[in-house]
Amino acid sequence: MSQGDERGYGGSEPGGRSDDAYSTLGGTRQTRTRMHRGGEDTDGYGRRPARNSRSLVMIVGVVVLLIAAIAFANQGGSGGDDGGTGKAKQPDAAGAAPTTATGTKPVQGRNGTIAFGFAHDEQGAQSAAANYAVALGSDGMFNAETRGAIVRSIADAGKVNELQAGFDADYSDQFIAQIGLNTDGSAPAGSTFVNRTIPAGTKTKAYSGSTAQVDVWCSGLFGLTGEKSTKPVTNGWFTVSMTLKWDGTDWKVLETRQTEGPTPVTGDNPVSGSDEIADAVNEFGGFTYAR
Repeated sequence: MSQGDERGYGGSEPGGRSDDAYSTLGGTRQTRTRMHRGGEDTDGYGRRPARNSRSLVMIVGVVVLLIAAIAFANQGGSGGDDGGTGKAKQPDAAGAAPTTATGTKPVQGRNGTIAFGFAHDEQGAQSAAANYAVALGSDGMFNAETRGAIVRSIADAGKVNELQAGFDADYSDQFIAQIGLNTDGSAPAGSTFVNRTIPAGTKTKAYSGSTAQVDVWCSGLFGLTGEKSTKPVTNGWFTVSMTLKWDGTDWKVLETRQTEGPTPVTGDNPVSGSDEIADAVNEFGGFTYAR
């Protein structure tokens, strides 16, 4: 969302800073003078009475005590929650906000472009689901050969054929032609095909150790760039629901489906041109998602 102009500073805005340098004197633009109080001095202007030395000593003593107290507090003392180490106690990681990224083991392995080797726990299942949602929502699914490689990489061995048949039906030749792509899923000359999925968060609906049901909330980009395109690149929001199985080495997909939303209100960003979108897709690579 684009940021608006700063308010509350300058002009006549409430709480703003006045342009009148005299406003702090009541806005009268009058010159203040000290009146003669008689007998207090010889030049006709009142002067503050001299402060005696005892008051000065007391003030200096209070300041010294305050400085010592602050220094002691910064050192942390010799007890309290820090155990006498003088170091601030770190916050408990278990108290992290739900939107904070969590996890202790990054994924190292890759099967082609798809990460593998996820941890055998709830976080690992969520990471696997997020990565698999990216793969299933990529432009590679519009090419028969690449689609087969993706399905074989993420599907459970006993479900490969079933999932493959379902995806082949979804990405039929008729559907690909309707979008405006070539029969191999490539974009026509002078245009760029965009189909990218960006996970915004994951949620475990059920977990047993051997199976897991995970929802992945996603934003997606889809369409064709180019002056002659009738399918301009748009963005949408959807949720990918997956049932995963632990096969002894990694999480694999048993079932997957997609539903619309939740969808936030569209921001007020100005729409970019077709060429700018094409450049962004070609220049900005995707991520490996792991908590």
